[in-house]
Amino acid sequence: MKVQFDSQFFTSIVFISFVALLFRLYTSFVHKPNVLRSKLRKQGISGPPPTILLGNLMEIMKSQLTIPISHSFLTHNTASLVFPKFEEWRKQYGEVFVFSFGNIQSLCVSQTDMIKEITTYTSFDLGLPPFHKKLFRPLLGDGILTSNGTTWAHHRKILAPELYIDKVKGMVNIISEAGESLLNLWNSKIEAQSGVADINIDEDLKIFSGNVISRACFGSDYSKGQEIFLKLGALQEVGFSWKNLSSAVPGMRYLPTKTNRKSWILAKEVKSLILQVVKERKEKTSFEKDLLQMVIEGAKKSNLTQEAGDNFIIDNCKNIYLAGFESTAVVSSWCLMLLASNQNWQDRARAEVLEICRGRIPDLDMLSKMKQLTMIIHETLRLYPPAPLLLRHAFKDMKFGNIDVPKGTGLWILIISLHTNPDIWGDDAYKFNPERFANGVAGACKHPHAYMPFGVGPRICLGQNLAILELKMLIALILSNFSFSLSPRYIHSPALGITMKPDHGVQLLVRKL
Repeated sequence: MKVQFDSQFFTSIVFISFVALLFRLYTSFVHKPNVLRSKLRKQGISGPPPTILLGNLMEIMKSQLTIPISHSFLTHNTASLVFPKFEEWRKQYGEVFVFSFGNIQSLCVSQTDMIKEITTYTSFDLGLPPFHKKLFRPLLGDGILTSNGTTWAHHRKILAPELYIDKVKGMVNIISEAGESLLNLWNSKIEAQSGVADINIDEDLKIFSGNVISRACFGSDYSKGQEIFLKLGALQEVGFSWKNLSSAVPGMRYLPTKTNRKSWILAKEVKSLILQVVKERKEKTSFEKDLLQMVIEGAKKSNLTQEAGDNFIIDNCKNIYLAGFESTAVVSSWCLMLLASNQNWQDRARAEVLEICRGRIPDLDMLSKMKQLTMIIHETLRLYPPAPLLLRHAFKDMKFGNIDVPKGTGLWILIISLHTNPDIWGDDAYKFNPERFANGVAGACKHPHAYMPFGVGPRICLGQNLAILELKMLIALILSNFSFSLSPRYIHSPALGITMKPDHGVQLLVRKL
């Protein structure tokens, strides 16, 4: 009798648990999304119809897999290449439309007034979407690029002062030394190839950028820093691509797939390497004033537990890598591609550099006088911003413009679409024309918030000053030593990963002046 009672009791528990699970799934994937979409639909906002589990995720993935590669780069309608489905939806449903990223209902916003309100909103009620942290946890952890609220504010308080312009100015020698190493490398390649070298520049630019951020972050331990950054680069390549959005499917990141297993191994190796450098740094008697030291001291002052302190240091080192290494290398690739395909602007910039430097290594004063180069960098960042997408999440009901945004709604701003909108930038919006920045950013377009290559508002990229200084120094050194054109092997293929990069690299024919 007791056995029968226990069996009935167990069966009841299993049944109740199963019903509870079904109810939870129904609430998450059907009820809540329908409620949110209903609230938006009543305000006249429509969008593509979603499926129950994946929303519009499969449509987005399919469009990414079928992006054509092109040998034509006379125009730079990059948004149609990296966000083809979103561009299609924008034309069909308007400047504000709703779509489903899995079970997350999101608004894609192109209205400039609404974008201004979103990007300048300072309350912690608007932050990064929770899926963002889950998706990028192996690569970024809980650092400044994924955290919200008081955690984010704490990270920013520690890191921001070390990347203010006054501190960045002190890194000029580090940057010029890394640049000279690249010049020597290219000179040797030119000699080996009888005066004209066909170079895939991407890896060389990564070495340059990695050299700079390794020295800035790890000081005398930069060689170990480079090893860490190489591992992080491998981790990024493993699974963080918009052609592989399957990890955004609920529960997928926990499955022991080949990609996930490799990601877990690399993340473990990165953690071990960083902790080893931190241990050696703490044992030193001499004091180094670099980013790593500031992060270590920040963890110490925060009175964190040993584990929490270690995670704080590890996550911020990862975030510094992405902000200070990846972005600069990618933008410099695009900038050299544009100069290679626009010989007149290459000649103008070179003439300016040679006149100002007169055979000397550029210093801060010289770089500040390079107006042509500044215009070229701004135009590169307009056409090929390192982060072409800005994500936010409403943690409570709020209002932007005339739209009531329900709690739990995602907000997506396609920066690349904004940067190339003919209504904002004119009929030549898809063309490379640095002249538009002759009177600075304010004089380049109708709306100041339509140009945000490093984001805008409270979450603007902390590393933008370092990135601009690196770009100016590197391009100035290359222009004063080499002439270059596009190789016949170059394939124009912007692709979206963590940043927007050339999927097949940039090949240049490089000659010594």
